Amino acid sequence: MTDASTTSRPLFNRQQLISLFLPLVAEQALSISIGLADTLMVSSVGEAAVSGVSLVDSFNVLMIQLLSALATGGAVVASQYIGHREPKRAKASAAQIMFIMISLSVVTAVIVAVGRHAILRGIFGSIDADVMRYAETYFLLSALSYPFIGVYNAGAALFRAQGNSKISMLSSLVMNVVNIGGNAILIYGFGMGVMGAATASLVSRMIACFTVMFLLQKPECALRIDHLTDLKPDLDLIKRILKVGIPAGIENGMFQIGKLSVSSLTSTLGTAAIAANAVAGNISSFLNVPASAVGIGALTVVGQCLGAGEKAQAKRYSRLLLLTAYAGDWAMNLSGLFFLNKLALSWFNLSPDAYGMALELMVWFNAVSLILWPSSFTLPNILRAAGDAAFTMTVSVISMWVFRVAFCYLMVLKFHCGLLFIWMGMFLDWAMRSLFFCVRFVRGRWMEQKVI
Repeated sequence: MTDASTTSRPLFNRQQLISLFLPLVAEQALSISIGLADTLMVSSVGEAAVSGVSLVDSFNVLMIQLLSALATGGAVVASQYIGHREPKRAKASAAQIMFIMISLSVVTAVIVAVGRHAILRGIFGSIDADVMRYAETYFLLSALSYPFIGVYNAGAALFRAQGNSKISMLSSLVMNVVNIGGNAILIYGFGMGVMGAATASLVSRMIACFTVMFLLQKPECALRIDHLTDLKPDLDLIKRILKVGIPAGIENGMFQIGKLSVSSLTSTLGTAAIAANAVAGNISSFLNVPASAVGIGALTVVGQCLGAGEKAQAKRYSRLLLLTAYAGDWAMNLSGLFFLNKLALSWFNLSPDAYGMALELMVWFNAVSLILWPSSFTLPNILRAAGDAAFTMTVSVISMWVFRVAFCYLMVLKFHCGLLFIWMGMFLDWAMRSLFFCVRFVRGRWMEQKVI
């Protein structure tokens, strides 16, 4: 690849960027709402049910992040081939990411379905019997949904690699309508509680998977898979995908494992603390939807720029995207600080103790996110789009275990601090990540990586 001239025609105009990012914002909000809807509707059953679902969801996030990381690797490779004008290699990379995702997600689903009790006991230790009962029920049906989540994520990533984020948004919309409608029918209509929430989530993810695969196979789709034989392993392409996907997977995996380790601390603080942590976590995820969407879109924009050899454009778009992420983050978190926090918390059936803890967590989250969230999470996606996944992995893993996990264990086990200090460990982790990612970006070494 060659360096870009500053006079090159822009690869993305304003309308194209808007068309890419607005559906991504909607998709991210819809995606998060599945977990939020489950927690909200299950709260009618009681805090033990909320706690059981939240413990399993912390593991589900780990699995979804691992699968998403591999999809990220495929999206980066496909984006760069599209930018480099190699459509056949782009289609071949699409087939290989499907092969990887199907294989991994099926194996994972079997392992979790069979060993769910041992996994829960190993991660969370001794928890109340009713919480464990709810958790096991939710975990089984969640495991069955992993292959559908994996294939859906792969298909959605491939559409985004083409600059088409509307498909994944519409698929996510269908998934959420089915999930929320199913929750209402099964939880409130049939009184199925946690089993109803899990069943609705499973069915909704199946429908989303089938929808995105159907659309991916349309003749006009540039990354469609023409024949089943295209899924035959291609070691060269798999290597290129995994060069980005494995570091991203290790990064996301270790990040979520660290969060699970911290969750085990939360479980020692009582059912009210578990419920407060779950509700605050779900609400806070919504507040960072715009910045998160910008990070996902950066894989397409920056990836295609670097695939075309347009380094100057890659850097210019990256700055624009980071500024946009901060603008969205400020709008959401200031709204949360002034009125959304209390409104959202009022929807949940929390005890006074749990409500007070959740509100305190949210206020701190709003304040810290204004400064650190985009640089900690949007910026590394810009680096990954260039293939700089090994650097983001190293920084994220070290920061998570040194500055979050160690800090939280010290404060809770040694000094007997409460739930707030577990979130303080998270904020410290963000600060360290932001520092290293900003230095890397400014120095420009992230643009020297080779993907294709």
